[in-house]
Amino acid sequence: MKKLGILAGVAGLALTAVLAASSVGSADDSKLEQLKAQGFARVAIANEPPYTAVAADGKVSGAAPDVAREIFKRLGVADIVASISEYGAMIPGLQAGRFDVVTAGLFMKPERCAAVAYSEPVLCDAEAMLVKKGNPKGFKSYEDVAKDATATIGAPGGGTEEKLALNAGVPRERVIVVPDGQSGVKMLQDGRIDAYSLPVLSINDLVKKAADPNLEVIAPVQGAPVYCDGAAFKKGDEALRDAFDVELAKLKKSGEFAKIIEPYGFSAAAAMSTTRDKLCAAK
Repeated sequence: MKKLGILAGVAGLALTAVLAASSVGSADDSKLEQLKAQGFARVAIANEPPYTAVAADGKVSGAAPDVAREIFKRLGVADIVASISEYGAMIPGLQAGRFDVVTAGLFMKPERCAAVAYSEPVLCDAEAMLVKKGNPKGFKSYEDVAKDATATIGAPGGGTEEKLALNAGVPRERVIVVPDGQSGVKMLQDGRIDAYSLPVLSINDLVKKAADPNLEVIAPVQGAPVYCDGAAFKKGDEALRDAFDVELAKLKKSGEFAKIIEPYGFSAAAAMSTTRDKLCAAK
């Protein structure tokens, strides 16, 4: 009888676990329906252009909200309503239910991945190279610069790009320290360097200001780090996150994704060069 009692207790615990899992699943699946019914999703932003921005009339824009707005619209949620938040308060606010999603350039890190359910990458800042139109030396990586005995690359002194070039084997004398972006563009235009390296956003901003059709951006630089955000959902809202990912993948494949984010200076290719799993595992 004692053995039967133990078995009955185990069976009861198993049934409880199944019911609990079923309850969680139902709550998870109902989140999208809830958002459809209320007609909007509450998003946390930081008002940090070009990731996020709030205009004088209160309209929310920026690359991250624009992507989220389009995806939620495709999911049947008419609009987004944004709240400005400090970065440190975003995840606690999400966990407390004050937001439905964070769309704010909150880069993926292992500790954040453990706290929230990230979508696949949306906005990335990677390393880029500015070269002459047509990329005459065929650079795709810092290693390519190292292999060309005549090639020189400009980079900020003491910055990440200088370190990446040196680590890739570019000799010290061929890594030219450049004091600022405008100087880098001028040195490239004058033929004093063969490439100028900065993060994607910085390079794209320089190109926009230079308005020189004889310049070309190579991004992302192969083998260099890529830092990306994703839309961050509350743990337990994985079904909503997965639905978001499906529409995000469609946007990327169709080219609409690039049309949304690239006017802000972001690289669609950078976002498509990596995955949530890789970023969340990165040390």
